Amino acid sequence: MTKANKAIITCAITGATHTPTMSPYLPVTPDTIIEQSVEAAQAGAAILHLHARDPQTMRPTADLDVWMHILRSIRDRCDAVLNMTTGGSTFMSIEDRLSAPLAAAPELCSCNMGSMNFGTYAMKEKYKGKWKYDWEEDYLEASRGAIFRNTFADIEAILTRLGEKGTRFEFECYDVGHLYNLAHMVDRGLVKLPMFLQLIVGTLGGIGPGPENLMFMKQTADRLFGAENYQWSVLAGGRHQMNMATMAATMGGNVRVGLEDSLYAGRGKMATSNAEQVRMIRGIVEGLTREIATPDEARAMLGLKGAAQTNI
Repeated sequence: MTKANKAIITCAITGATHTPTMSPYLPVTPDTIIEQSVEAAQAGAAILHLHARDPQTMRPTADLDVWMHILRSIRDRCDAVLNMTTGGSTFMSIEDRLSAPLAAAPELCSCNMGSMNFGTYAMKEKYKGKWKYDWEEDYLEASRGAIFRNTFADIEAILTRLGEKGTRFEFECYDVGHLYNLAHMVDRGLVKLPMFLQLIVGTLGGIGPGPENLMFMKQTADRLFGAENYQWSVLAGGRHQMNMATMAATMGGNVRVGLEDSLYAGRGKMATSNAEQVRMIRGIVEGLTREIATPDEARAMLGLKGAAQTNI
């Protein structure tokens, strides 16, 4: 089995989009994030994409102590690649978003490739009057007037400050223009090839879901970078998660699942854990006669520095 036939499964454990009311299975405390991360790794996820949550309020947090508790607890129990967000949430400053990654110096961080509208406000209609926490409705509504800020200066700061620590990046591209922003950074020498692309479809504010849009994103990336110069994966929001991941796996790409992106495990069936989604996509990948990559194989495929070279 060649490396070209290996598929990296990333599992995005909790994110900053979904709120506690939306699912009783969404991990919204540090300890549940840790438990579900370990379970997802055991199910076959080579990479764990992580956000932190405040243990008192369940809101997304940049608190370093919370972050280090989560990271070190997961590291003690599995060897998955720990991928820290630099997106944090729409309402965090760039300094807040960078504070924990700079301290931890992880193997891998996300890097969002452009400012955008990132709308979650439409989700609140489904849960009107049923909130577990008083912050949830206002938090979602605030996205109507907010901008997810990722200016060229912000991107430069992420690439240079974390790059100095040997951290590599999962470049999150929500639209075709983000690929051109990334090409600009490659041209300037701020991004070194080969690299890891996360092509994202189905987020309100980004490119829509569907095979045509995914193909257009992939063809654009091939033209800009050369297919041999990057590993790629697909992230699709909500009900599009599994079909778009299946398409990526069929095309030879890597896949991302997790409760950050979708709360479901099939039509009308709420996922009871992140590991359930990992097992689902693993079955699909293996059914296509591909093998899932181990964490060490993922490290080799992405050119990562290794867990021993981090501060975790």
